[in-house]
Amino acid sequence: MLVIVAPGQGAQTPGFLKPWLEDPIFAARFEWLSTVAGVDLVHHGTVSDAETIRQTQIAQPLLVASGLVAALALFPHPADAFGRIGAVAGHSVGELAAAAGARVITAEQAMVLVRERGLAMAAAAERTPTGMTAILGGDREEVLATIERHGLTPANDNGPGQIVAAGTMEQLAALAEDAPAKARLTPLSVAGAFHTQHMAPAVDRMAELARSVSVHDPRTMVISNADGKVVHDGRDVLARIVGQISRPVRWDLCMETMRDLGVTGILEMPPAGVLTGIAKRNLKGVETFALKTPDQLDDARAFVERHGDPSPIDSTPTWRMVVSPIKGTWHLDEAAGAATVLETNATIGSVASLRDRTPVLAPHGGQVVEWLVEDGDLVSPGQPLLRLHPTGGAA
Repeated sequence: MLVIVAPGQGAQTPGFLKPWLEDPIFAARFEWLSTVAGVDLVHHGTVSDAETIRQTQIAQPLLVASGLVAALALFPHPADAFGRIGAVAGHSVGELAAAAGARVITAEQAMVLVRERGLAMAAAAERTPTGMTAILGGDREEVLATIERHGLTPANDNGPGQIVAAGTMEQLAALAEDAPAKARLTPLSVAGAFHTQHMAPAVDRMAELARSVSVHDPRTMVISNADGKVVHDGRDVLARIVGQISRPVRWDLCMETMRDLGVTGILEMPPAGVLTGIAKRNLKGVETFALKTPDQLDDARAFVERHGDPSPIDSTPTWRMVVSPIKGTWHLDEAAGAATVLETNATIGSVASLRDRTPVLAPHGGQVVEWLVEDGDLVSPGQPLLRLHPTGGAA
């Protein structure tokens, strides 16, 4: 199975778009998304220095546009992608690129949202001097305890040996004086404490905008930063992206889901390297491909052919399907099992894993056509559970 991933803020480097923009088709598409965002992304992707592209309101649109246009270069006929991609995921702001790639939102909607996201997060960061520090190595429990002791947030959990603490500069200075044993601390070049309560004002702004965005259910599985679960309701995908601005990124759980899915290949969109590097350390045996420059496109297409496996949710209309969010044991709700018609957001059962028990809802409701699993079955993330036919009262 192939998973396409999109990196988050901090992956950008000065001039990384120069070779891409030599292609006139790429350049035209990129200029279009730059126009939508109202930011001169061509200039920032080729000429601007590291300090300039570090700014949140520049870095975020730059990253999302880069991933979206590179995806079109990799898949000139976008519909073909759904016969190859098993799942998508994005780290932090990369979730907007992943959502657009899965057809939850359009590329233009993604660019408007990321523009406003960057501006709102930059404004929130100006209220209090905050930052982020990567903690590399050390005992996981000790690292988390130290972060908590100093009032910090584990804003990015990227798996064993890499947790990012975020908070005020005073809290980070205290952490530097009290580092966990056998751990190395690296301050990150970011403008604020992302994915913490310091970003709450940005969540309010984005939630207001999101109410006006029309969405579709994803054409392929979307793995959420919030908890690593597979999300199959377009409204939920967008709501999670909004809420994630002030909540920790659980990339460790995203990788756990990839392992449960049986992923064999991970391809990272430009500016690539960070997420494939994390995968190499945590997903042994999984082949990775960091797409950095256009001269790699033929090799990237060969990688896609080698690992491509259609998402199990693409063969049927996605708005008629209910899928499992996680790996575990399926427990059917007795009332749902006896029903012929389900109301919108009716509970149809739950999936129990070693970690927790997750309720499963039918977000659109409808007439029950076919149950695809039985009570007590073991299910995998994204596995179809129930086929529904929309009714006149179903939204």
